[in-house]
Amino acid sequence: MSPVPSYIKRLLSIIALCVAATLATPDFLTAQEDTALWYETETINSGLEAPSKDVDRSSPRAALRSFLELIEKGDLSAALHLMNLSEIPKEEQQALGSQLVSELASIFDRKLRINWSSIPADPSARTTDRAEGQALSEPRRDYFLEDLDVDGQVYAIRLSRYAAQSPDGEFGDPVWLFSRETVDNIDVLYDAFGPRAFESHIPGALKARFGWLNLWEWIALPLLLGAVVCVGMLTSKLVGLGKYISNRRVLSHAFERASLPLSLVTASIAAYWLLGFIVSLSGPVIAVITPALVMLSVVGFSLAALRGIDALIDHVTRRYLGDDYDAPSSSEREFHTSMYAIRRIILVATVGFSLVFVLMQFDILADMGLTLIASAGVLTVILGIAGQTTLGNIVASLQIAIAKPVRIGDSIQYEGDWCIVESIYFTFIRLRTWDERRIIVPVKYFLSYPFKNWSVVNERMLCTIQLVLDPMAEVAVLREKFEAIAKSDPNVIEHDEVVTYVTCHSSNGMTVEFFAMAPDPSTARVIEMRLREKLVDFVRREHPEWWWRERFVESRK
Repeated sequence: MSPVPSYIKRLLSIIALCVAATLATPDFLTAQEDTALWYETETINSGLEAPSKDVDRSSPRAALRSFLELIEKGDLSAALHLMNLSEIPKEEQQALGSQLVSELASIFDRKLRINWSSIPADPSARTTDRAEGQALSEPRRDYFLEDLDVDGQVYAIRLSRYAAQSPDGEFGDPVWLFSRETVDNIDVLYDAFGPRAFESHIPGALKARFGWLNLWEWIALPLLLGAVVCVGMLTSKLVGLGKYISNRRVLSHAFERASLPLSLVTASIAAYWLLGFIVSLSGPVIAVITPALVMLSVVGFSLAALRGIDALIDHVTRRYLGDDYDAPSSSEREFHTSMYAIRRIILVATVGFSLVFVLMQFDILADMGLTLIASAGVLTVILGIAGQTTLGNIVASLQIAIAKPVRIGDSIQYEGDWCIVESIYFTFIRLRTWDERRIIVPVKYFLSYPFKNWSVVNERMLCTIQLVLDPMAEVAVLREKFEAIAKSDPNVIEHDEVVTYVTCHSSNGMTVEFFAMAPDPSTARVIEMRLREKLVDFVRREHPEWWWRERFVESRK
């Protein structure tokens, strides 16, 4: 038997070493991982007595639930065992710790909203898939609850896992406690979010819980609402007086239109002040009032800005065009349409900015980011189906503002009616007919079908009058009479364009058409009716035999 080559021996020895190292790795890593699953400490709250059986510190969810249940029972001594008091001297842990527990409970009541389903029940703070029971995250020794902002500084409230090491080097059972940093920050957070001075005068009987709120909060909310409404009404009256103080029309108009929005802003500011310096309501109330006040402030500022800008634009428009828009020139129609386009652009920009500002205030985008990304396709389809008509009209309105196929003041023929474009809004166009009727047309529908715009290139318009007469009528006499009538009309222009033609002839009669030029479409219809009336009167008085008539030929045998 031939000897085994030396390189094969070396290869086999390397493989054996790798296998041995692999088999030894789990015990080594487990030992290191175990020591990294908690914070080592010599003792845990050595100044306190042993915790009762009601104190469950096995997991983040159990520790938080145990803390809140003990607070609700009023057992502050037991709740102390759920806080890391290592920075407090042993002899002061019982007395000072009770005060800290009470303050932390007040902070929880006012600022924290707990989503129990997201808090891990596993001792290692691992989240698991409920359906499959598989771990979805790595073991942790810290669990973050919430960040609270105080004067630009962020303070975290978190739970941490601690294990006490005995003199012989072994660790006891690890427990979850409010971290040392959280305990250190309680005083700062309590000063910012705790009860106000007014609440110290509230009788104890009114601090009892009734539903979601305390009894005194049910009484304070209507009073707070009444005070805020009074502040808003007073602001509206004071701002409204500005129109009598200013001599300028634009400023008085701006004061008048901004009174209501500014009253909303001052009302929300007054509510903030009352909640910040006089009373501090509990978490369920704050969770509703805070977003409402933010949105009220944003809506107030946005409306005030929009109405102020709208008053300025209206002032500029009236100063440039005057108050009569019935027969504006081409440049004036262009200017008026541009002003409406600026209104729409400012409105879209303001609404978009307001929405983004509100979302940024509450971190809605950050909290819902994954959900929005996952459901973006579904939401897009739903919004597209539900709002396709409105969105289509808005897009069509912006198209009119940019391309200007029709302008405010243009004379058009729309579905058989002669109309003037009176206004162009986001979703519809308002047309005024010659008999003072108003036609409201959706913008998308308006642009989907052809219409005649008589003001696009030139404002003048050729009036056409048609008469059906007997073939025996003398066209030369009619032509001479029509020229005299048209040239004497004060509104007819370009007298060289006054012509008369026979445009059709049949066995029953002939069609004579008369043409005269009008300065603009708005007066063309009046000129046409006036000239037709004079021609008919001439034929009726001077040559009644020229009217068209039916002839019957009677043959006698």
